[in-house]
Amino acid sequence: MRSKNYISLLLALIFLPITQASGNIVQQDSTVDKTVTVITIKGTIGPTTTNYITRGLETAIEQNAEALIIELDTPGGLLNSTQDIVQEMLASEMPIVVYVTPSGGNAGSAGTFITLAAHIAAMAPTTTIGAASPVSMGGGQQDTVMQKKIFNYSESFIENIAKERDRNAEWAKSAVSDGEAITETEALELNVIDLIAADLNDLLEQIDGKEVEGRVLYTSNATIEPLDESFAEKFFSFIMRPEIMLILTMVAIYGIVGEVTNPGAIVPGMAGVIALILLLYGSAAMPINVAGFILIGLAIVLFITEAFTPTFGILMTGGAVSFFLGALMLFQDFPKEMQLDWYWLVPATILMVIFFGWIATSGIKAQFTGHRTGLESLIGKKAKVIDDVDENSGRVMVSGEYWNAVTEGEEIKSNEWCEIVRFEGLTVTVKPYTPKEETHHGAD
Repeated sequence: MRSKNYISLLLALIFLPITQASGNIVQQDSTVDKTVTVITIKGTIGPTTTNYITRGLETAIEQNAEALIIELDTPGGLLNSTQDIVQEMLASEMPIVVYVTPSGGNAGSAGTFITLAAHIAAMAPTTTIGAASPVSMGGGQQDTVMQKKIFNYSESFIENIAKERDRNAEWAKSAVSDGEAITETEALELNVIDLIAADLNDLLEQIDGKEVEGRVLYTSNATIEPLDESFAEKFFSFIMRPEIMLILTMVAIYGIVGEVTNPGAIVPGMAGVIALILLLYGSAAMPINVAGFILIGLAIVLFITEAFTPTFGILMTGGAVSFFLGALMLFQDFPKEMQLDWYWLVPATILMVIFFGWIATSGIKAQFTGHRTGLESLIGKKAKVIDDVDENSGRVMVSGEYWNAVTEGEEIKSNEWCEIVRFEGLTVTVKPYTPKEETHHGAD
């Protein structure tokens, strides 16, 4: 009996350290070498935002992070981009935390959809969420039927998101239908968000131990791995701003017209083509209004026509109005916060009028009007008759030189003025000169 006790004691002494070590390993695995990937979205939601969030998810998965944290501060954005982001978030197995920050920040319009779609939704103190009306998200003016369809779709879309994440679906619908916005305290009370966090470290402490997608989060001592926007994302986000797209439109016009009026200049043409390619890229990704492009094209036609038609500025004025309206319509389908202000449109229109009224008109006329150099430049000029000129002989003074001259009919006496008609070898054909202002007077 005593031998059995000795054996039990011996086995206990052998396996106890192993058990303790195993427990330590498990505990250590749950607290050590944990990371969270953090991306920051500030400003309007667009196509580059979708790419940024996708890259953030991929990076978090590659690093085996505990979660992807999206720091969000946005007034809204494009509905199409919002749909893509929400679909990706709902399908993600990587835990996603949306944190509306900093203090004074906002998850407005599109930001409301994105926040509700997160596995964990958090807000910093003195932040707001809501005002998810599709008018502010889509921009422009739709007819009553279309507006109703957009509202119905947006309401059902945000309701499904809220139900999927077990959040207040009724409030979510009111954020769309009534444009309701609430503070972080109200959002927590109404079950719109899960928690309020003073800062990122506080957020990590509060979500530590929560279960998401069947996995427990260990974030208390996790290392924060920030993921900044790439150069390409920053660049394309920059060129997709309406004011930059307007500038690209003008550079494309100036460059291409400049190359046509000054063949071989290379730089204007190269700049114009690059601007045009960037503009087309932005137009494909953004809801550009085609009617705006048509009006801008009409403006260019009117400006060029003015160079050949003496309309005393009528076509130029029409072109200015067409360009202004085209630029205004070009971005009317953007969200309200992305539409162009008048202090961009008015100077752009003035510059366009100056360009075509002065620089381009001279170049266009020079390119499409017959060139005259050397003797040809003297045709139509007046010359002094030295010896009587008839159909057979005579002499005139042309630019300080004596030339043999003949007429096509009427004889011209010496010391009178004649007009040069053409040059043939060393002989110039002339006709009687009549000053332009005297052509309407009768002979005295």
